[in-house]
Amino acid sequence: MNTAAPSPLTYRDATEADADVDAIVALIESAYRGDSSRAGWTTEADILQGQRTDPQGVLEVVKSPDSRLLTAERDGRIVACCQLEHRGPHAYFGMFAVSPALQGEGLGRTVIAEAERRARETWGVTEMHMTVISVREDLIAWYERRGYRRTGEMTPFPYGDERFGIPQRDDLRFELLVKQLV
Repeated sequence: MNTAAPSPLTYRDATEADADVDAIVALIESAYRGDSSRAGWTTEADILQGQRTDPQGVLEVVKSPDSRLLTAERDGRIVACCQLEHRGPHAYFGMFAVSPALQGEGLGRTVIAEAERRARETWGVTEMHMTVISVREDLIAWYERRGYRRTGEMTPFPYGDERFGIPQRDDLRFELLVKQLV
């Protein structure tokens, strides 16, 4: 049995390089859709089919002047990522994915803490916002344990726009979660 500690994480902003974009799309898809996502606990496979993102969506984040796609790498491989977007007095957190094989090891907690630190230091924001599909109770509970609070503010799911997936139920909405960054 190998008891060696895992290699340390390194962080960097994703670039427009084909390898970055392809690796990020593959990571996000593996964490949320299809059978591979069932290896972790963040799967949306039972509520959404189809794609979660595509190269164009990732490139839009990477190229936007008010946004960055933070990657966490281990041994030269992207194992987690998240979008950070500066929106005036707050930052938006999205496109969060951790490799399903590494979920449950504290990697997500480490990455979100780094994202919050960078948003505070880079943009001077005091709040982080995110939206989560409201029926994802276990995921919302995970964010609540990280200090996020439910606002009850809902926005509709984009039914009919397959860029966001093919819904398997008719009650999907996004709920805004907010955390004070201190």
